[in-house]
Amino acid sequence: MMLDHLFLFQLPLADFLYSFRESNPSGKIIVILLFIGSIYAWTIMATKYSELRRARIASRRFLQIFRKEKDPIAMFVRKQHFPDSPLYRVYIDGCKALSLEIEELGHNPDELFMANLSPDAETLSLHQFEGIKNIADRSVSDHSLLLERRMTVLATAVATSPFLGLLGTVWGVMSAFTGMAVVGTSTLSAVAPGIAAALMTTVMGLLVALPSTIGYNLLSGMISELQVQTTNFAQEFTDKVRSCYLGNR
Repeated sequence: MMLDHLFLFQLPLADFLYSFRESNPSGKIIVILLFIGSIYAWTIMATKYSELRRARIASRRFLQIFRKEKDPIAMFVRKQHFPDSPLYRVYIDGCKALSLEIEELGHNPDELFMANLSPDAETLSLHQFEGIKNIADRSVSDHSLLLERRMTVLATAVATSPFLGLLGTVWGVMSAFTGMAVVGTSTLSAVAPGIAAALMTTVMGLLVALPSTIGYNLLSGMISELQVQTTNFAQEFTDKVRSCYLGNR
C-alpha cells in the first residue's frame, strides 16, 4: 500500500520528465527559462518578505519610542538607530535638515537640541519650516521607491509566464502536427507525445505565475501599509517640529 501511494505521488513528476524529453528544442528552452524565472521569483519573494517584515517590526518599535518623546529630535540626539525602518530614515533626513536650518541662524544645533527648547522658543522662520517639510516629503517619496525595489521583476514574472508557456504550447502543437503531416499518419499515438510535451510549457508557465501572483499581492499589501505609515509619520514629525521650533507663528 505504501509503495502504491509513493508511485502515485511520483507519477506527475515522471509525466513531466517524459514530456520534457519528448518536447522539441524550443519547448525545452522555454521550460528552462521558466524554471530559472521561477527560482528568481521565489528568491525575490523570500528576500522581500524578510525585508518588509523587519521594516514593519522596526517601524512599530520606532513609533512607540518617538511618540513618548516631547522633543521631536530627542532620538536623533541620543543616536538611537532603527536602520530597517523607512520611518526612521525619513526621521533622520528631517532631523539633518533641521540641524542645517539652525546652523544657518548662527546657533550650534547640539547645544539647542540638548537644551530642550520650550514650545514658545520661536527658533525657525516659517520659510525654514517649509523647507524642512519639503525635505521630509521628498524623503517619503524616495523611500517609497526603495520599498518597491525589485517588485517590477516579480510583476513581470506574473504577467509574462503564462504567455511564455502558451507560446511553447502553440509552438509545440504546431510542430507536432507538422511532423504528423510529414510522416503521413494521423493516429493519436503519433501526435499525442508531441502535444503532451507542448502542453507541459503551459503547465510550467502557470506554476510560475500562480505563486508569483499570490506573493506579489501579499507583498504589495505590506508595501502599501508601510508607505501609508511613512507618509503619516512625516506629517506627525513636521507637526512636532512646528510645535517645538516654530512656536505660534
